[in-house]
Amino acid sequence: MVYDRGVTQQGTVLRIRLLGPFDGQRELIMITGKILKYRGWPEGRVIGHAKTAAEQLEREGWEREAILARFDDLLTDPDAYAEDAILGATARELIGLRKREEERAAVPVMHPAPLPYDVWGAEQIDPGAIAQMDAAMRLPVTVAGALMPDAHVGYGLPIGGVLATENAVIPYAVGVDIACRMRLSVYPQSPIVLRQEPKRFERALLDRTYFGAGVANPRKPEHEVLDASDWRDTRLLQGLQNLAGKQLGTSGTGNHFVEWGTLSVVEYDPQLGLQPGEYLALLSHSGSRGVGFKIANTYSQLAMRTHANLDDKVRHLAWLSLDSEAGQEYWHAMELAGRFASANHHVIHHAVAKAAGIREAGSVENHHNYSWRERVRDASGNEGDAIVHRKGATPAGRGVLGVIPGSMADPGFVVRGRGAIAALESAAHGAGRAMGRKAALRSITKPDRDRYLKEHGVKLLGGGLDEAPQAYKRIEDVIAAQTDLVDLIGRFTPRIVRMASEAGDI
Repeated sequence: MVYDRGVTQQGTVLRIRLLGPFDGQRELIMITGKILKYRGWPEGRVIGHAKTAAEQLEREGWEREAILARFDDLLTDPDAYAEDAILGATARELIGLRKREEERAAVPVMHPAPLPYDVWGAEQIDPGAIAQMDAAMRLPVTVAGALMPDAHVGYGLPIGGVLATENAVIPYAVGVDIACRMRLSVYPQSPIVLRQEPKRFERALLDRTYFGAGVANPRKPEHEVLDASDWRDTRLLQGLQNLAGKQLGTSGTGNHFVEWGTLSVVEYDPQLGLQPGEYLALLSHSGSRGVGFKIANTYSQLAMRTHANLDDKVRHLAWLSLDSEAGQEYWHAMELAGRFASANHHVIHHAVAKAAGIREAGSVENHHNYSWRERVRDASGNEGDAIVHRKGATPAGRGVLGVIPGSMADPGFVVRGRGAIAALESAAHGAGRAMGRKAALRSITKPDRDRYLKEHGVKLLGGGLDEAPQAYKRIEDVIAAQTDLVDLIGRFTPRIVRMASEAGDI
């Protein structure tokens, strides 16, 4: 059947002449979006569903007024048409819209007091972070929580906060840098080569790492994650696939880094496969770059619109039900961002090691801004499935390996989780800030920072004063506060550190 291109408008009804393998011609009545909006229909994709349904009804012989009358009934009572062969898709879209409107209008009932939760290293945590965690523990979807010793104030959930919810995901409790993570690669060479040939390893970092908020990788590396079909699943992801290709193999600003150092293995672990001793190692900290940021921003805003009446103190902790389309979309996008972040580290490590002329012998990696479906014990002592958000916290299930870094001059640690139930099988993700960035810039001078670096034998390439070691808690104190959460497998000592400078890249 061929559509005649000639379209005329008669009043508010469009008539399109259809030509086909039949004698004569007939006119097809078109119900427009303008007509539907005039009759009270909401804007959005439901209009498209309705127009498609109207065309089907007309083809079955329905007259214009009968179609409009049925649509009036459909708008009033969409549940009655949810399973209708022609009107079902439109009805289900209307039902979803109604449900979202009801959620926006509802005032969430908060727990009258914070649910109980355990805190590690409380003496190191500022009151603001405790207040944020208390607020999070009052959310109606919260079932359990824990606070790690590196905790400090963040947006919504404090950095170092672990929050378990019932069938709901909180974009801001994952964080704006979705799947920010660590990767440690170990090489068979002795770390003495860092002293013997420092320029070789400095050059590998300078030539193969790229730092900055919007920086692209000029080498355009390839990786299978860029070809994943998931990028085609939503309009947002379709628009991010090109950005992912540009930023693969790059790092952000702030506390993100790539650094050479010495790994001292103190205990054999079959997963790592290294005997006790000292090894050359490369450690990186970065996330999903602009991809994760745009996903986080899009769905955080959607969650806040969905729960527009949520108390201002916790508005950044607005959630998306995993029974909703938006919740499923976010979860799917988060998982893709996680795979992209992992690929990002792999590409960086491969490029830097190749430039240095060495090959990897083992590795450890983990997310620390992410959400998982896990079995937890809630605040009432009951066990069940929940969504566990770790915003700046390392997964520490029994036997699980992870990396907890220090600052640009202080050591990091390879750890093995002990599966502490009260901590929701989590541990700290780093040293944690002792002062905010503005305070650090006001109080720490370049000579102070550089003196500290020299005392610890660290060569810094880039790095702002807001990331100076003095801006962080002592990593040794953080580790000492969680001996019941992790066992120490190795100690990483940084030697050549690459970071973004205050002005971005160097």
